[in-house]
Amino acid sequence: MFNDRSVLITGGTGSFGRKWVANILKRFTPRRVAIYSRDELKQYEMQQEFNQPAMRYFIGDVRDGERLRTAMKGIDFVIHAAALKQVPAAEYNPMECIKTNVHGAENVIQAALEADVEKVIALSTDKAAQPINLYGATKLASDKLFIAANNMAGGHRTMFGVVRYGNVVGSRGSIVPLYNRLIAEGTDHLPITDPRMTRFWISLQQGVDFVLKSFERMSGGEIFVPMIPSVRITDLAAAMGPDLPTKVIGIRPGEKLHEIMCPTDDSHLTLRFHDHFVIKPTIKFFRREIDYLTNQIGEQGEAVEDGFEYNSGRNAHFLNVAEIREFNRIAVQ
Repeated sequence: MFNDRSVLITGGTGSFGRKWVANILKRFTPRRVAIYSRDELKQYEMQQEFNQPAMRYFIGDVRDGERLRTAMKGIDFVIHAAALKQVPAAEYNPMECIKTNVHGAENVIQAALEADVEKVIALSTDKAAQPINLYGATKLASDKLFIAANNMAGGHRTMFGVVRYGNVVGSRGSIVPLYNRLIAEGTDHLPITDPRMTRFWISLQQGVDFVLKSFERMSGGEIFVPMIPSVRITDLAAAMGPDLPTKVIGIRPGEKLHEIMCPTDDSHLTLRFHDHFVIKPTIKFFRREIDYLTNQIGEQGEAVEDGFEYNSGRNAHFLNVAEIREFNRIAVQ
């Protein structure tokens, strides 16, 4: 699908972007892979690893619509990964979070339409479902913008979709690197926010694979949600520091006990496929009717039961301590 095609990744120097680039260069022969981000040091470091002729590097912020339009010229596919993601930071800096996550999403959409991009996938988060923190609220707004953008396409070929998944094991700023650092420093305990807390668990490679597949599956307007396991925070601590006691430090500003990816209120819009869910758009598109029960590669879905909710605390699949240890080992390779 990406052979001899051009791809742009906003926030491309992040954990996802680096793993995506490694995969696309290994599995395809793209004409161009454009990294769009605002951190010149991270771009410099990334260029030392990925300096193939197809690679392009653009310094720019998603808040800058004009720069985005320049970077997207000749691009076929866009992955929008740029965001302010740290929950406490968003709570303390709300306007900055809104500027990047909401206004930045609008700029990506306008630039993609102007460049007549073929497909755009925006990366979302479980925190966008029934949000209680500003980060989740801005990502919900972003999701709504990208879905509604399918109505703005007009005569353009551009279609927009969203991929929503849970905690990425080993991503920067997440709990696994924190625990690893504390253990390496000789800590006498591991902090946990609340012993009841659960999270969806996905590796970076699984996230990349799911986005790749979603480009093939999409008709435009979907929110794709992978079926993934959950972990209990207490089990994670036991897996990583089996000889260390835990200390409850309390939930941070804007945190939930459990995360949701398919809310109950969207159960009438949710379809179950063999390895993922699709949440259909709440709005109708003016120019086309889409049968979301059959995706673009012929997979068949079915409606979920009324009142269905995909909740990390009530997930049918939990990893035990041994499974967490093995999952994390593979995930960070």
